[in-house]
Amino acid sequence: MRKVILAIDSFKGCLSSKEAETAAAQGIRHAFPTCETICLPVADGGEGMQRVLTEALNGREIRLSAHDPLMQMRQTAYGLSGDGTTAFIEMAAISGLPLVPLRQRNPSLTTTYGTGELIKDALNRGCRRFVIGLGGSATNDAGLGMLQALGFRFRDRYGNELGKAQPMCGQLLNEIAFIDSSTALPALREARFTAACDVCNPFFGPEGAACVFAPQKGADPEMVAALDKGLQHLAQVIRQTTGRDIATLPGAGAAGGMGGTLSALLNAELKPGIDLLLDLTDFDKLIEGADLIITGEGKSDRQTVMGKVPSGILKRARRQGIPVILVSGSIEDADILNQAGFRAAFSITPAPMSLEEAMRPSTACRNIMQTVEQICRIWDGTSVL
Repeated sequence: MRKVILAIDSFKGCLSSKEAETAAAQGIRHAFPTCETICLPVADGGEGMQRVLTEALNGREIRLSAHDPLMQMRQTAYGLSGDGTTAFIEMAAISGLPLVPLRQRNPSLTTTYGTGELIKDALNRGCRRFVIGLGGSATNDAGLGMLQALGFRFRDRYGNELGKAQPMCGQLLNEIAFIDSSTALPALREARFTAACDVCNPFFGPEGAACVFAPQKGADPEMVAALDKGLQHLAQVIRQTTGRDIATLPGAGAAGGMGGTLSALLNAELKPGIDLLLDLTDFDKLIEGADLIITGEGKSDRQTVMGKVPSGILKRARRQGIPVILVSGSIEDADILNQAGFRAAFSITPAPMSLEEAMRPSTACRNIMQTVEQICRIWDGTSVL
């Protein structure tokens, strides 16, 4: 084995991309001490994207206070490119699910207002290009809280302004009759947005934002139905306002529908987050001549092939005929993963253990190292597993 590429996503709540790859590299060295191992930290629009892109473009971190999903002030940050023209914002950094205590999770009430505050701060610093990561949201407000912070106003059929008593949130979606962009920040007219999506779900419907993702954000079946109805209604209002139909737009359902409103109201390009990152880091050139690529994530299942990091890595690798192996904390739907093109998929958990133990950083690092070492020991560099 001459050259191995490591492009492993973060194991959320456990290891960063860089930490996971460091452990995997140790496993490779145990089996092949002279093998060239290249670590490429990656992210798909969620956790880690901001840091990876900021470092790739010689940027710096901007720290500030903003409102979280429950409208509590807290410290957060976004990235600024070295030339100061581009902001890298993870909406989860201020509107993410981990910021909401388990008992308070309610996607009818959470808001993306804080994400809008980050964009506003960057606009005030002169930024006119934005990369917005849409993974890991706690919200289902279709990004209306974000737009409200940027000066957009929303009114009901009687002309009353919505979101005055509380910021725009999921439970107000079905009341919107008019979208007023006349009060939006003037700087937005010069801004260009790219939304980094980690999923390709439509705006509403059985595969939409509410039905697929709202349950993990705290929604019961009744709430899911109400949120989905609200998204469907909002899509009609947006079509009447802008002439754009976002109902089935791939990625429109990302971040509780934020993908759709970014596209329709801020003219954002929706792009798979992993593709965006791989283009910026010149990934295709770096993997030339590789014998093997190892990718992974905390959990792999059928959603993995819907635009997440491993599927983006796989797509690029197949163009050059490089085999890809998947290592994850847990594996489900292995048949779907194999059919997608992964040469093999491995869970890093070697024996029964509690989830708490498996997610200890030291345990996860050891498990990754040992799993990758065993993979390498049955790889002769010329044939496939």
